[in-house]
Amino acid sequence: MGMLLKNVRIVSPDVDESDAAILVENGRIAQICHSGDPLPAAASEIDGAGLTAVPGFVDIHCHGRSGVDFSDAKNEAIKTIAADKLSEGVTTLLPTTLTLPESQLAAALRTARNYTESGAPGCKIPAVHLEGPFINPKCLGAQNPDFVRTPDVKEVLRLNAIYPVKKVSYAVEMENGPRFAEELLEHGIVPSCVHSAARYADFLAAYRYGLRNLSHFCNQMTALHHRDIGLVGAGLMHQDIYIEFICDKLHICPDMIKLVFQVKGVDHIQLITDAMRASGLPDGPSDLGGLPVIVQNGEARLASNGALAGSTLQMATALRNITEVTGLPLKDTVKCSSWNQAQALNLPGIGKLAPGYQADIVLLDQNFKVRKVFVDGDCRYQA
Repeated sequence: MGMLLKNVRIVSPDVDESDAAILVENGRIAQICHSGDPLPAAASEIDGAGLTAVPGFVDIHCHGRSGVDFSDAKNEAIKTIAADKLSEGVTTLLPTTLTLPESQLAAALRTARNYTESGAPGCKIPAVHLEGPFINPKCLGAQNPDFVRTPDVKEVLRLNAIYPVKKVSYAVEMENGPRFAEELLEHGIVPSCVHSAARYADFLAAYRYGLRNLSHFCNQMTALHHRDIGLVGAGLMHQDIYIEFICDKLHICPDMIKLVFQVKGVDHIQLITDAMRASGLPDGPSDLGGLPVIVQNGEARLASNGALAGSTLQMATALRNITEVTGLPLKDTVKCSSWNQAQALNLPGIGKLAPGYQADIVLLDQNFKVRKVFVDGDCRYQA
């Protein structure tokens, strides 16, 4: 008979209904009950009065949390990340690597495989995201220069054989960069550009081979300029380009958030955290990819030069930020926290609260604080 979540406001892409209910059976949404509808019988009921149900968040770019990093390549590290991401409403996660030797990347992917096989009760990890190592050495950000190399689809496929690789973020102007996009797509892997000095012509070369994604938009990519619009201009001009957005009001200022939403709309913007191991911890020393980091007032910066080193952002906060900054209704902005990710990366069955979709549900209060999280209908977090 399943579980009935009743007396909730349901917000899903283009949907905002008060006094509604969700019937969950066998891990999926079986029925949406509208206000005034008779409620079906269920084995259990949860009263969500005063709360808003939204689709479980999908964080496709996250390095770590709670003092650990995916690239630590430790089984306990990925278990910690997957468990603690639930508290920010994440139900599907693509743990993200750094620019490191292939042996360390392989070890990290083995921990993802071990986590999934263990059935640990955290968020779902269907695949991983490789950020680097195929980046421009002049656009490192907080990546390690010692391990930068040219795009190599054979290396990606070796890693993919350990655990699925869904996305690779790289610099399209590197040797074989444009064709690399096509090679990835041939294997069902999504190419994305970042840590790049690409001119617009470089972008177009990769675009012709199928590139349709830009990672952590505006950060470590060529800015909009009146003589060459660069990658930022490409992301704004091409409406079919999906962009990742770190909406912590630091990596992207509120005015830029407004501008991007006005130009692109909500259908191709993907909220990410780009979180590093200091996320969820107090200020203090930390590290990213072996590089010392100082976190002060929630800002993570390299100790050596003050460059931003990932973020401490959490997904529920990112959704609150864009909703408040843009003034757009939640039924629009909620597309950016799960639905757009599912569309860009071909992750079926998630991103909406509708019959047939997986019962990945987050209950938020009026301040966007996460109160309950359901993964496949199983309550895995409660504040």
